[in-house]
Amino acid sequence: MKKVGFTIGKFAPLHKGHQYLIETALKEMDELYVIVYETDLIDISVEKRAEWIKELYPTVNVILAKNPPKKYGMDEDSAKIQTDYLKKVLGDVKGTHFFSSEKYGSLVAKNLNVENRVVDYKREYVPISATKVRSNIDEYSRFVNKIVYDDIKTIKKS
Repeated sequence: MKKVGFTIGKFAPLHKGHQYLIETALKEMDELYVIVYETDLIDISVEKRAEWIKELYPTVNVILAKNPPKKYGMDEDSAKIQTDYLKKVLGDVKGTHFFSSEKYGSLVAKNLNVENRVVDYKREYVPISATKVRSNIDEYSRFVNKIVYDDIKTIKKS
């Protein structure tokens, strides 16, 4: 049976923890979808964030998730709202595995009836978060690819 994985994120910005997750999924799956959520956490468009992933991982299928639901949480209601939205975004894609480093992964996998694949939940392999990177891109530059760093620095100047 063909293994089809997917993951979701804002990738605001894409960092080496995200890359570790994507690379792990690529090693384990026959096909991988990365769903990039629109967000106002960073002044970089969803299209630009998707470009980073496409440039670094040309075999990945990237899907833009525009106008996502505002309700997030670990409760069943929030998970259902989010997974209903994901089903719409995924369309005809039939995944077999959901990859994440987050607690919500088990709810998403359960609601989509796919296997939950947790990667580096404790951030032992790549000890970084997008929040830290956003707080000081220069201090945490070692955790982002050069194309991401250059785009962030260019956008901050303009």
